[in-house]
Amino acid sequence: MLEELQRRNMSHNTARVYLHAVEEFSLYFNRPPDQLGLEHIRQYQAHLFTERKLDATSVCQQLSALRFFFLKTLKRGWPADELPYPKLPVRLPDVLSQQQVQRLIDCAGNLLHRVWMLLLYGTGIRRQELVQLKISDIDSARMVIHIQQGKGKKDRDVMLSPKLLAELRSYWRWVQPKPKRYLFPGKGLNAGSDVPMESKSVWNAVHEAAQRAGLDKHVHPHTLRHCFATHLLESGADFRTIQLLLGHADLKTTSRYLHLSERHLKATASPLDSLRLVATPNPEELPHRNE
Repeated sequence: MLEELQRRNMSHNTARVYLHAVEEFSLYFNRPPDQLGLEHIRQYQAHLFTERKLDATSVCQQLSALRFFFLKTLKRGWPADELPYPKLPVRLPDVLSQQQVQRLIDCAGNLLHRVWMLLLYGTGIRRQELVQLKISDIDSARMVIHIQQGKGKKDRDVMLSPKLLAELRSYWRWVQPKPKRYLFPGKGLNAGSDVPMESKSVWNAVHEAAQRAGLDKHVHPHTLRHCFATHLLESGADFRTIQLLLGHADLKTTSRYLHLSERHLKATASPLDSLRLVATPNPEELPHRNE
């Protein structure tokens, strides 16, 4: 299965998730996965929902891994009618106001964590794209940051604001020892080696800053990407520009930020405002229910 994933040049993260999903499927029945069939998949899908309490998105990911294994590795069929994907709920992500983003960044644990959050909010890059940044990706001459082989193995450029550049230069003066290739090299067991840091560190840094800032929303690194897109839209940027900056393949994905834009929501009047209603009586003049 790993060879089939590698032949298709699928990302390391996708390969890891798919292999782990098939491993868990095999362990659940305590049998090699090639000895399991469609009825086992149906039972396992029910188990994921009822016993493990996974949401529909996670179950879809597990089914995608099993579908790949049965179709591409075992060369067996996958009857879509008998193995339907669960319906996915449509949810809008949490978005912070600019004041809340400022509070979040100001509550960073240290200068390194502050730079991570400034990059996430100032460019809209993904957490995995952040940890893969190289020193050579910072192009101060053109004031852009090169994102090499982001999601979907696509390159793109994002803006480098003067304020962000100044913060990156402060980070460079502060950090010791100086990074050689990756802007944020690995620490601990990876210290001194030419590898990027773990992306979990970024998640922890944002989560801890949100707690210190007293934010009651569920805040994670991707929240800052949502804030980047929503605040750009509110400031007048067009959808096509935002799509290119985010690296979305489909404009439909970008259009959901229209539902999050406070400026666009307030610009549309409610039909209630056009009704000529009788003025509400003074509550003190209304009879009580028991009268």
